[in-house]
Amino acid sequence: MDMHTHFLRDDTRIMGFVEMRKAVGKAGWNKQLSDHEQTIEDLKFNNYKKEMFLDSDTKISLISSAPSDIEQDWFLTNEQMADARKKINDEAGSRRVFCHAIFTPGQPGWLDKLDAALALKPESCKGYTIGDNTHKEISRYPWRLDDEKVAYKGYEKMVKAGIKNVCVHKGLFPPGIEKQYPNLRGFADVADVGQAAKDWPQLNFVIYHSAYRHVGGDPRVALAEFERTGRIAWTSDLADIPAQYGVSNVYGDVGQLFATTLVAEPNVCAALMGTLIKGLGVDHICWGTDALWTGAPQWQIEGLRRLEIPEVMQKKFGYAPLGPADGPVKTAIFGDNNARLYNIQPKRAMLELKGDRFAMMKAQYEKAGPEPSNRRYGYVVPNGAIDHRVFA
Repeated sequence: MDMHTHFLRDDTRIMGFVEMRKAVGKAGWNKQLSDHEQTIEDLKFNNYKKEMFLDSDTKISLISSAPSDIEQDWFLTNEQMADARKKINDEAGSRRVFCHAIFTPGQPGWLDKLDAALALKPESCKGYTIGDNTHKEISRYPWRLDDEKVAYKGYEKMVKAGIKNVCVHKGLFPPGIEKQYPNLRGFADVADVGQAAKDWPQLNFVIYHSAYRHVGGDPRVALAEFERTGRIAWTSDLADIPAQYGVSNVYGDVGQLFATTLVAEPNVCAALMGTLIKGLGVDHICWGTDALWTGAPQWQIEGLRRLEIPEVMQKKFGYAPLGPADGPVKTAIFGDNNARLYNIQPKRAMLELKGDRFAMMKAQYEKAGPEPSNRRYGYVVPNGAIDHRVFA
């Protein structure tokens, strides 16, 4: 269950992800990227279906989006997400796709817009506390999760509508980005998570990217920070919240922290996973790949299957081993935790999905000998960092 995925609307003006793919190809980090020209079509609906369900082992996904103060620059509107969910599930003949409702505290008319979004019956809601992540330079409506006068009004509506999961974009705000947008710094970390979680035990707060700060910067900075202090900003702060606030409704989604460290700096990836499991608990780590931004998710799936925390790191910091690919830790992260959050019975779901149209298509696809596009688009080292302003 990959509950953090994206594609772009047909009339999108956002080209940054295409340029990022081109930059990665030119840098040589993944040679497959230079095999053909990258286009905006690689980031749209049809390729989403292919990358998620034919080129990877993903069985169920959640379509997400990102808001903007410029309406045209939402990745997808709430209506478009719900429409895509219906199209895919109707085509598959099963429940393959879930979707978010994006909420935007502080924007004019945001509560009425939330009512309209909740009427679409989303499986969860998602917000960006820094406001407009795509155009940080014009972001006018940052907000805090623990704002009783603003955000709490939205939570009331969510609880009434039966929503249990609130997904929140946090992190991805390295020092270089902070210098550009210092006014947003106080909204990017997790200082507002603990009190909101304590005040709203009816909700689960799923922190996207586990608040990892250094995406868009050099992961060697994160490694040096960890070697010096035993902590990684702001993921360690997130992991501290259950003990500090006495809560059990805070979760960490791996998102870009996994995608951008697995290859570039695997020791950072191991440290992040160890930190999250030790602090939040293995039953509170959720699988999400942020695909399609980082290509088909299969490379990340295979990466976690292989990943282990070095024994030296385990002994020094008290981290538990991740174990085998089909062991209890990785099984929980890959699917069981998301299944519990979204009220899915894994055995029943697998029986349903095995006989749907997508399963038949994939069997035919693999029999034909495809070349899955397991391309990785992300941080390039050591040839320089990519501008990740629009990471979601």
